[in-house]
Amino acid sequence: MGFFKSIRGKIVVFAILATLIPSLGLGLTSFRYSQGVIEEKVAHELRSLASYAGRALDLWIQERIHDVRALSTSRVVINGLDAVVHGPRMADGEPDGESAALTQYLRSVQRRLPPLLELTVLDSAGRTVASSTATPAPVRLPEAWPQDAITEGLVLASPHWEPARAAPTLIVAVPVLSVNNELLGALAAVIDLRVVQPQLKGTASFPSGEVTLLDTSGWPLVGTLPITTRQPLQDEVLRRLHAQPDRPFEFQGFDQRLVLGVADTAGQRSGMVLAQKDRAEVYAAWGALRSQLFILIAGLSLLVGLLAYQMSRSIVTPLQRLIGAAEQIADGDLVVQLPAASDDEIGRLTRAFNQMTDSLCRSRAEIDAASHTLQQQNRMLERLSVTDSLTGLFNRRKLAELLADQIALFRRSHRTFSVLMLDIDHFKPLNDSYGHLVGDAVLAQVANIIAQAIRNVDAAARYGGEEFAVVLVETSAQTALETAERIRAKVAAVRYEAGEQGLSVTLSVGVAECTEDDTTAETVIARADQALYQAKAAGRNRVYGGV
Repeated sequence: MGFFKSIRGKIVVFAILATLIPSLGLGLTSFRYSQGVIEEKVAHELRSLASYAGRALDLWIQERIHDVRALSTSRVVINGLDAVVHGPRMADGEPDGESAALTQYLRSVQRRLPPLLELTVLDSAGRTVASSTATPAPVRLPEAWPQDAITEGLVLASPHWEPARAAPTLIVAVPVLSVNNELLGALAAVIDLRVVQPQLKGTASFPSGEVTLLDTSGWPLVGTLPITTRQPLQDEVLRRLHAQPDRPFEFQGFDQRLVLGVADTAGQRSGMVLAQKDRAEVYAAWGALRSQLFILIAGLSLLVGLLAYQMSRSIVTPLQRLIGAAEQIADGDLVVQLPAASDDEIGRLTRAFNQMTDSLCRSRAEIDAASHTLQQQNRMLERLSVTDSLTGLFNRRKLAELLADQIALFRRSHRTFSVLMLDIDHFKPLNDSYGHLVGDAVLAQVANIIAQAIRNVDAAARYGGEEFAVVLVETSAQTALETAERIRAKVAAVRYEAGEQGLSVTLSVGVAECTEDDTTAETVIARADQALYQAKAAGRNRVYGGV
């Protein structure tokens, strides 16, 4: 999904859609028009085929009726039927020998006319007088003959499948008249419809298609193709064929193929002539053309997509370099230079980007220099805020912070510590005698001795005037006394510059170790200060105190 959200993906998708939408729209419109043309052409061909086949079938039936009518006017049939109708009958009610002669005549005629499966002569009451077969088909004559029956004949049984003969048949009848135009009876013929198949095949060649003769229930009887199944059309299909005889539609044929068909129900045959075409064959060329168009559109879309991808690459690649360079700048790396080979918008943007990075580098150098100076000043201010400017030791405020931290550690983990309070003996007379400059020099030198005498983890501070304080971390009172004595001895041993002879100073030191009763830094300082006053009271230049 990331590709489609990128500029490259959007350009490729737009190019493909810009190709696909018009191509598919034009193609679908063209195919819809082509499909309409094909359907109209097929409809015309199927209507022509069904009509032509229906007329051919009607003409063939009329020819067979003409043959039967010609037989009905033969002297043998007329005289034989007249003799049977008006002549004497046998004692059992059967006609005499004329019937046998007529039967023989009918058989001889049937043999000469292959389409006729049976010829039967009936009297006016519908009783069989003579027949070419031993078991003639049942025939029911009309009570009133139509006016045109003499010339046109009459279809007594529409096309149907006769199981006894395993063949499709049609029964027609013509009246038999005497020489005085008296209705004597009728001549009925069973016609074999299989003989009509060559005529149907001939019609199927113009126009192309398949023709099938159906009975009134939709059963196939005979067609241009062999009837391979004895299965009727579905009722819905048959209903639509009757309802719209001139409009073809798609349905499932007898052999389970999808076909387009139209029916012709005109004429006097009472059956239905079905003209049909295989749907796959009708749309084969159209389908091939559709596949070719889809292949062409797919190829064109692929080509356009590749061109769009190449074009987007020429745009996106420099943009990706710019994005990468911008990310480097965001990470703090300002030393970035991009190649600007082209003179287009991307090239101008790249050159402007390079100018921006140069400007940022210069600005950063200036900012770094100013920041370094500011940091030095901050460190100096920080030192000044926690140190004494004369001695370089911590000031009283910093001493309070250190003592608070030590008290918290003592409360939390029982890490003991000790405090030394140191005071230069007789410092005021020294200042009065030698001046403040000498006093300041003495203070600085004593502070230096104290700083060198303690560990790095310990802290020394100027408490005020000539008074100093030392915090000895994780130090007991005994060790603190030893350290205090070492500092006192070093101070007393040093000769300080003051006039020609110089001078020496001494320290009085009070020592106090933190105990459970010390809840604040002031309590520890107070005990150490009390020990300092005791050292002074005892004669100065000494260490006093402990727990």
